[in-house]
Amino acid sequence: MGFDQYHEPAHELPGETRTFARLCASLTEEAEAIGWYEQRIAVEPDRDARAIMRDAQGEEFKHFAMDLEFLLRRSPLWREIAQGILFQEGDIVEHGEEAEEEAVEEAAARGAPLVGTTSLGIGSLKGAPT
Repeated sequence: MGFDQYHEPAHELPGETRTFARLCASLTEEAEAIGWYEQRIAVEPDRDARAIMRDAQGEEFKHFAMDLEFLLRRSPLWREIAQGILFQEGDIVEHGEEAEEEAVEEAAARGAPLVGTTSLGIGSLKGAPT
């Protein structure tokens, strides 16, 4: 049976990349399940059935969080950006923009390439004075 989770030939991908892809797929599946349970709970009239579904949804939240933590431990740049967004009060988008900019600038200052690229993340020349 073939798998659609790879966009490159699986045999050419290192084991770490295949594992990373598996956890990305798992994260997506857990998020979908959380959403499905939310819909079911919203329309279920039986109190006991809702309680069972809410308990099952809690398991999906746990698995989602575990998948996310695994991925963030293997992607320091992602982790740094996430830390600037998660559990912060205020504007989520603003925190996201600031966290991304700071993380990319720090990575560039260290000379670290961005994940999946050879770019140092020092920005584009688009709009630069000529």
